[in-house]
Amino acid sequence: MATSENTRKDSGSGGRVDVSTAMRNASEQLARLLQRSPDSVSSLNATEDGWTAHVEVVEIEKIPDTMSVMASYRVNLDGQGQLVGYERIRRYSRGQVDR
Repeated sequence: MATSENTRKDSGSGGRVDVSTAMRNASEQLARLLQRSPDSVSSLNATEDGWTAHVEVVEIEKIPDTMSVMASYRVNLDGQGQLVGYERIRRYSRGQVDR
């Protein structure tokens, strides 16, 4: 997906998109690839080459909702906010709490 010039924010660091644009792009581009709506973006970090985000996605919906199967995906974006790679790093029940 090409990012329009209106959504780019040049912060003076080589044309890198801003935090909110990177977060939105990670979520939207992963949703198109997986054909599932993301639940949340749980982390976003600037890297040397762009951005890395962790996006939480409902993989299997169940009733009650706390039994739904969630997945956490690591999404890598370049400096312009384009997805360059992703991988599922974890699957868990929505109601599960990390220790």
